[in-house]
Amino acid sequence: MQSNFFIRSLIISWLVFLGLLLGALLVSTPEGRSIQYVLGGGALLITLVFIALIRMYILKQRETLKTAGESKEGSEVGFVVDTFHDLVARLKEKEKELEKLKAFAEEKAVRMEAYNENILQSVPSGVISVDNSTRIRSINQAAEMILGIDAKEVIGRKFDEVFREPLTTLLGEDKTVSRAEYPYATNDRRHIWVGITTSQLKNSSGDKIGIIFIFTDLTDIKALQSQVDLKQRLSQLGEMSAGISHELRNSMSVISGYAKLLSKKVEASNKTTVDAIQSEINIMDRIISELLAFAKPSFLNMEDVVINELIKETAASAVGGNESVKVALNPAAPLCIKADGVLLRQAFTNLFANAVDAMPDGGNIEV
Repeated sequence: MQSNFFIRSLIISWLVFLGLLLGALLVSTPEGRSIQYVLGGGALLITLVFIALIRMYILKQRETLKTAGESKEGSEVGFVVDTFHDLVARLKEKEKELEKLKAFAEEKAVRMEAYNENILQSVPSGVISVDNSTRIRSINQAAEMILGIDAKEVIGRKFDEVFREPLTTLLGEDKTVSRAEYPYATNDRRHIWVGITTSQLKNSSGDKIGIIFIFTDLTDIKALQSQVDLKQRLSQLGEMSAGISHELRNSMSVISGYAKLLSKKVEASNKTTVDAIQSEINIMDRIISELLAFAKPSFLNMEDVVINELIKETAASAVGGNESVKVALNPAAPLCIKADGVLLRQAFTNLFANAVDAMPDGGNIEV
């Protein structure tokens, strides 16, 4: 709007200047010369005003252009500054997100490490890890108990400084074994059997970084196996004893038969010798019976047994007519138990018989 005002003022001033100049040129009379001077002075004044207006217009346009340039430059700088601030704000937000992700990843790693450690410490098998320099890196609780060691004292030490053969040999051979069984003397001086499995420890790239020992205490299993082997040998011995006993009894029956015939035909002076032969045969028969009873697996026939009555019967049978031996029984109330009556009777009979044999001059047996 100001620009239009200046343009109009310039046009009006220019028209006035032209009018005055034209008037001065048209006045040619002597009387009009003064008028000509006035018009010429007016034209000159108008010219000066015109020049001043032009100068003001030019300065105004220059100022306008300068202000516009400064405004444009200021807006560009502001845009750059705002963009930078926005970028910084976004970077800070990303930094916070990265910190949260880092904290979450660290927490997850700690949880996974604790979880894996719990698994390692909870397994019943012993686990030992050794690095490439044969230094012990980890030991679980089962390994401590089986091998009689303290993890705090051995972690970081050389493997051969802590363990003995055959573990050191397996480490030196650097080969994988599976379920190998070895006798081992622990650090607390126990002799045990261990089942050992070894495996290479590798990183995510597949490079070997150590060896893992996994082992189980087989001592109890070996003891049970020894008992089974012993029972098998005893069973075989029982079968063999039964065969031998059968053959011996056949021969003893023949000898016993001839001894009985001799006892009827020999003279009285030799009858003692024949009776001794018969007595020894009876002793041998009893020994064979006891051997067969020991070797033969027994099966209990459980029944109700009145223990008081059983003791009275076996005591009377063992003492017999031996008046020098007195048996005193405690008159307790009848007691009924679940037992094998035959085997229990045999046990009490042997006890009373041993007691009577231990008192050849007589005595008292108290029950």
